[in-house]
Amino acid sequence: MTRLVKRLVRHLAVAMLLIVGVGMSLTAFGQKTQPETNAQFFPIEQVKPGMKAIGYTVFTGSEPKKFELEILGVLTSFPNPGQNAVLSKLLGDELNHTGVFQGMSGSPVYIDGKLLGAVAFGYQFAKDPIAGITPIKEMLAVFEQKQNDKKADQPRSVSFSEISFNADSREYKEFVESLSGKSGVGAQAVAAPGSAQVLMPIATPLSITGVAPEIVARFAPLFQSWGFAPVAGVSGAAQIGDLKKATAETLKPGSTIVVPLVRGDYSLSAAGTVTYRDGNRIYAFGHPFLSLGVSEFPMHEGEVVTVMSSQATSFKLSFPTEMVGTISGDRSTGIYGELGKAPKMIPVTINLKTSLGNRQTYNFDVVADRFLTPILMQMTVLSTITSTERAIGDSTLQIRGNIKLKDQPDITMENRLSVSMNSPLAAAFAVSKPISTLFNSGFSEMRMEKITFDIASYDTRSTGRLDRLWINRTEVRPGEKIEIQAFARTDSGGEYIERIPVEIPADTPLGELQIVVGDGASIQAQEPRTGISPKSLSQLVRELNKIRKSDRLYVKFTRSESGAIINNEELPNLPPSVLATLGSDRTSGGYVKTGSATFFEKELPPAEFVISGQRTLTVNVVSK
Repeated sequence: MTRLVKRLVRHLAVAMLLIVGVGMSLTAFGQKTQPETNAQFFPIEQVKPGMKAIGYTVFTGSEPKKFELEILGVLTSFPNPGQNAVLSKLLGDELNHTGVFQGMSGSPVYIDGKLLGAVAFGYQFAKDPIAGITPIKEMLAVFEQKQNDKKADQPRSVSFSEISFNADSREYKEFVESLSGKSGVGAQAVAAPGSAQVLMPIATPLSITGVAPEIVARFAPLFQSWGFAPVAGVSGAAQIGDLKKATAETLKPGSTIVVPLVRGDYSLSAAGTVTYRDGNRIYAFGHPFLSLGVSEFPMHEGEVVTVMSSQATSFKLSFPTEMVGTISGDRSTGIYGELGKAPKMIPVTINLKTSLGNRQTYNFDVVADRFLTPILMQMTVLSTITSTERAIGDSTLQIRGNIKLKDQPDITMENRLSVSMNSPLAAAFAVSKPISTLFNSGFSEMRMEKITFDIASYDTRSTGRLDRLWINRTEVRPGEKIEIQAFARTDSGGEYIERIPVEIPADTPLGELQIVVGDGASIQAQEPRTGISPKSLSQLVRELNKIRKSDRLYVKFTRSESGAIINNEELPNLPPSVLATLGSDRTSGGYVKTGSATFFEKELPPAEFVISGQRTLTVNVVSK
């Protein structure tokens, strides 16, 4: 071989080595920047009974601790068609003592150093710590699908008569019954009675601070139906704070993840375990949190005080530390969060003036969610009042509220409740109604920015009932001033007289005119727009600001007249031809017929007591 040929061979060999080296470097680089390749995960197809596995969870403090598992088999089409779960036995003296415990949902499990999935299911009263594992591939797959958080506006019917507090209403009675402690526990909670032979999602411990145990007990059946296990007053509260910058140690697999629903002077925090971190993306739980789909909840790091052993189901006692991101996904196989992203919560302030004249202020944040926010506001308002005021005996509560919305006028509320039993419950129900109406209105642009309530408590009951009306003449002329006298009788037997000067509108048609005087709730019940479907958020805000109050009388002039409500606007005295068109076979929906028209309405100053009742007078409008 000539010298030239040898030199060419050497150059070709070097070139081949460079190409191979570059290819290997590119491959290594590609694996490094794409950590969710199949090589990192253990295929469920290769899972066999008898295999040994390693899991990680926090038993105390913040550092994950290793535990061992033995694979028992694979459950197909569990918990849903197309999904799987790996049945396993947890090993070690510690887990033999506690069993599968609440708070370890999401604990990562590895076979041969590859991630298999998350501990997510368990049995109640099981002698052996048997757990179900959600495969990691199924946890990732559900969140790889494009999430659409833009919802089309779908306005819902709003009954404004229901927003006015009425102790005799069916809705209020159902609310009181739901908090009586008689409700059954829902299907998600692993500690549910009768679930001993069913593999269930591990219940999520919900640490509650600032709320009295008896109030926690009232709401416990509701929280349990959502898969929570309420734990009262045993851990630190979630505090309002700035977003902490994430590091390599932030929410690493096996560490505790905490999701506060309320944080500040009141705290409700759900805890679980991180399964997998991919850059700033966090996957945890292995089962749904609340199955809300798209969500926006704060994501905190957490520390574990201890694992409380129980014959029913053991649970973690934990508390939240720093906020590090936002939970943005909640689906059947787990939750998904992003580090470095702050959630949008609703700041709440409650100012309480006690019956002894003391003043207290409570500040906290609450998650913005149409299911949770009204319930959480009921719980916090109830706790605020019962912390100093009595629930049994005569009591009056004056409530003033303000709801600030983005790009909308403020919604102002005012109500006075005077009852002899469960006045704090009545107040909790009353304040949640407009909040629930807004969240369930169907308008995607609705953003609640601030809630404020001023509550004053008095240890007396002050109510009265409208007894009769008197008017100084029965024939009136358009533009003429008249005086109405309203006689109300208080609970103590005293008589109260309200003199109401009014002017007959100059454009009032001739003929019979009904003068109606009544309390806010009774007048509200006659509102022809009751049950409307608002066409816009601004229209809903206007209607909410028209809600009548309970501590004063209203006077209005009406007359029998055929009309209709079209596009939520009242059109009285329509021509017969228009009414005939609306009632024809060619027209269906889009309107509501009315049999009366309101020409005038006046709100009287607040009375010294909560007044109820309604009376009507008829006068004849004659020409001048």
